[in-house]
Amino acid sequence: MMYPYYYYFDPTYILVLIGAIVSMIASGMVESAYNKYSKVRCMSGITGAQVANTILRNNGITDVRVECIKGNALTNYYHPSKGVICLSESVFYSTSIAALGIAAHECGHAIQYQQNYFPVRVKNALSPAASFASKAGIPIILLGILFGYNATLVNIGIWVFAIAVFVQLVTLPVEFNASSRALACLEQYGMVTHEEKSGSAKVLRAAALTYVAAAASAILQLLRLILLFGGRRRDD
Repeated sequence: MMYPYYYYFDPTYILVLIGAIVSMIASGMVESAYNKYSKVRCMSGITGAQVANTILRNNGITDVRVECIKGNALTNYYHPSKGVICLSESVFYSTSIAALGIAAHECGHAIQYQQNYFPVRVKNALSPAASFASKAGIPIILLGILFGYNATLVNIGIWVFAIAVFVQLVTLPVEFNASSRALACLEQYGMVTHEEKSGSAKVLRAAALTYVAAAASAILQLLRLILLFGGRRRDD
């Protein structure tokens, strides 16, 4: 019995499913770690904002300010071109171990820029291309298919998408290094005890896993594109 084409099972969807599962697991871990340690107050009683300002000052960074923004607990970032560290209200005003770790992590990024950290330079150099690649890679592949399977266009699309994947990989050492700097500063400046530092480290490790999951999902997507289109040739 013949089945319509829409009943065809594409085995490469398994890669998409794996990526989705990895992302959900990572998201669940960071939420679990944050929810646990956001309820544990540090003995020093300092806030996330005070942590950020202290780390910046002690590292001689005077051109970066710390601002409070609206958003959820994990909406925090460093904006290098504007010279601002943006912390959500639940981090800016909080004295929890989780908040201190998150605030310190964003300062870790500011220190990276101050010290011209090489992976940051690579990421910044490729960011414009990566932004284009993440949006254009698959459309270029589809365009190649629409043109009677133009192998050149399809391969260009795969290579373009690969640029975005590479930048995802470069992001990993940037994030892990920022966390490493953050934990060192927290302990060095006496803002947390050794036990509290362990709690902050667990929050930051869980947060870093979201970047690992994103990179893994991107790699799986690239592998799927290669399996689907990489070895094909236009029929004459």
